[in-house]
Amino acid sequence: MGRFFTLTVLFLITFNSLLAQKGNNSTLKIKDIMQGNDFVGHRPSNAYWSTDGSTLYFDWNPDRALSDSLYAYSISNKNIEKIGFLEANALPSSRLTYNQAKTKAVYSKNGNIFLLDLATYESKPITKTQERESNPHFTDNGKSIAFVKGGELYTWNIANGLLEQKTQFVKSKDKAPKRNTKNEWLYQDQLDIFNVLQERKAKRDAGDSIRKKLESLEPLEIETKGKRVISLQMNPSGSYITYVLMDRPNSKGTIVPHFVTESGYTEDQNTRSKVGDEPTQYEMFVYDVEHRKNYPVVLDNLEGLDYVPEYTKDYPDKPYTNEDRIGFINGPTWNADGSKGILDIQANDYKDRWIVLLDPKTGKVEQLDRQHDEAWIAGPGIGRWGGGSLGWMPDDKSIWFMSEKTGYSHLYTMNLRSKKAKALTSGEFEIYGASLSKDKSRWYFTSNKTHPGDRQFYSMSLKGGKWEKLTNMVGRNDVVLSPNEDKMAILYSYSNKPTELYIQDNPIKTSEPTQAEQITKSNTDDFNAYDWKDPEIITFKASDGAEVHARLYQPEASAKNKAAVIFVHGAGYLQNAHKWWSSYFREYMFHNLLVDNGYTVLDIDYRGSAGYGRDWRTGIYRHMGGKDLSDQVDGAKMLVDEYGIDTDKIGIYGGSYGGFITLMGMFNAPDTFSAGGAIRSVGDWAAYNHGYTARILNTPATDSLAYKRSSPIYFADGLEGDLLILHGMVDDNVHFQDMVRLSQRLIELGKENWEMAVYPVERHGFVEPSSWTDEYTRIFKLFQKSLLGKE
Repeated sequence: MGRFFTLTVLFLITFNSLLAQKGNNSTLKIKDIMQGNDFVGHRPSNAYWSTDGSTLYFDWNPDRALSDSLYAYSISNKNIEKIGFLEANALPSSRLTYNQAKTKAVYSKNGNIFLLDLATYESKPITKTQERESNPHFTDNGKSIAFVKGGELYTWNIANGLLEQKTQFVKSKDKAPKRNTKNEWLYQDQLDIFNVLQERKAKRDAGDSIRKKLESLEPLEIETKGKRVISLQMNPSGSYITYVLMDRPNSKGTIVPHFVTESGYTEDQNTRSKVGDEPTQYEMFVYDVEHRKNYPVVLDNLEGLDYVPEYTKDYPDKPYTNEDRIGFINGPTWNADGSKGILDIQANDYKDRWIVLLDPKTGKVEQLDRQHDEAWIAGPGIGRWGGGSLGWMPDDKSIWFMSEKTGYSHLYTMNLRSKKAKALTSGEFEIYGASLSKDKSRWYFTSNKTHPGDRQFYSMSLKGGKWEKLTNMVGRNDVVLSPNEDKMAILYSYSNKPTELYIQDNPIKTSEPTQAEQITKSNTDDFNAYDWKDPEIITFKASDGAEVHARLYQPEASAKNKAAVIFVHGAGYLQNAHKWWSSYFREYMFHNLLVDNGYTVLDIDYRGSAGYGRDWRTGIYRHMGGKDLSDQVDGAKMLVDEYGIDTDKIGIYGGSYGGFITLMGMFNAPDTFSAGGAIRSVGDWAAYNHGYTARILNTPATDSLAYKRSSPIYFADGLEGDLLILHGMVDDNVHFQDMVRLSQRLIELGKENWEMAVYPVERHGFVEPSSWTDEYTRIFKLFQKSLLGKE
């Protein structure tokens, strides 16, 4: 009986396993690889050094716990230990702000402010409150620390511990409503008639006079008129406080209903508005602390404030107005004594970036550099949602910044007297994460100089010139230097090797080549049991002559089924045809499974992808689904012409932006793609958010042509192949509403060759392995049936 029962159970397990593997010839199972990090192994991340450089801390989860924990690697004994919660909480933050002499540092952690002595490495709390304190920085020539609490700026004197409030923001200075003409006459008449009222007023006026004298000893009342105060900081000398008033117009949000809830009731989530919001207004001010004066930063001398975008020529009968082009104001970044500051200003139409010099005494600025792009300003170190990378040179007379002036993001310096910019790097590659060495004698930065898909760490003289390559492992090297810069912590990965943590001596310090030593091993046995493919990085010519980079996965000749799948990465401005472990690692594993089943897989860095310079980045301007789609079509043609793929056996899939391209491919290139899996897709760009979409397509009200030629919903009638739509119902990024609207359009058009799978508890980025499994099981079945005729 027991033996029979055991055999029955084993049979059922085997039978269920076969069902899960139906039609799959790979040893990989979709259910397994869709477990994510539980299958691959949880990767080390967020590496940072102790203040004395003796210990390297990092987040890790080799035990597959519910969340990552903090681990420590000792440089002396080379041991790795897990750090307890209380001990981790007591450690200094990894983000330190130093005084000018580099003898002390200040940081915030868990909403409190701490002062760190760099001689003893001892840390002491400055605040311990229920309120959150933030943005600590040194001021008063290093004698005090300024920080923000409750929307006000405070200083704490290091020597005597005096805590002083330096600002006092009020919505309105009007203490009492003003009397109209009638009431003013009545008021004066009462005073004329009654002596007792005159005497009381005189006493009250005398008291008010005393109060005003006392108020002169307090921070000046600064009127906000209901606007939000942001970017509040004090300059290094303690003489000036700068702040920005932000006025964001009310915009209608989108309701996202949650159907599967703990309460059992449908619960509504109010999410973002749609593209086309009225621009947020930003105004910067200077508060002269000593003289109790408050005045605006004057920006009316910036070049191009009256600029009218070129695209408006397509609408000669539509008036264009943008009365105030000033967008986000980042800074100031102060020089050593706080007498000058650098502001990094973006236009609200995203087509200009101004770097200006602020004189805090007057509130006037001097333009140093204007970066203009007919499409939109972006690129590594140039800033997208906030300020870019810039700072002061050691001489305090020059600045450094990043610019795409040559078509690629490079490092520049500028002498403030001559205002002539000098390029320190140049070439058809990008610079990432530039910073000055601790002794300010050289630069450190990452670059893809060797190949668009290979990132190495370099050093260069302060004045530019010859580079010294400090890392030597092909792939991606994310380096964190130790405090004295003698060692490099490297989060490294390769195409088929997930991220691990390495330690390497800095060749600059040793004056000879050094090798990296791996200190973590995170892969699971299940992951190591498979021989993961190293995709080939290829290039092919697009129809317009452009050279397109792509990852190519090829099956063994004996298994090849002459079918191909093209994967479209998401995010638009992102790179995936590279030589490091992909953030799309589930998709990477799925591609290995597809190849085992005879498919050829192509993964294209289409127009709009990162890593290839300005022209590639802006190749989608005013027409998403244009060159970014034709790159997929040209890739498909290349597979047919050069790799023996049948023209009627090509599928396409992707998520987010990749889902959008999938829809455009199925609607606008039906002769190329026989099947498509569109995951969390944008169906109508007029329904997406402002910050992303308005950069690329302007706004629906000003550039309706761009939206109509870029949105899949307008081309749904072109559907001929088999379409699978997959979407999370609580997606608060690309709203589920988008696919509901598209499904209604397909219904009205009488299309029958499409299906939609919905995921009730998933947002934009799926988290449940069961959802991932269901999603990719359906995609695999789609390709098996539509491309190979298998059920």
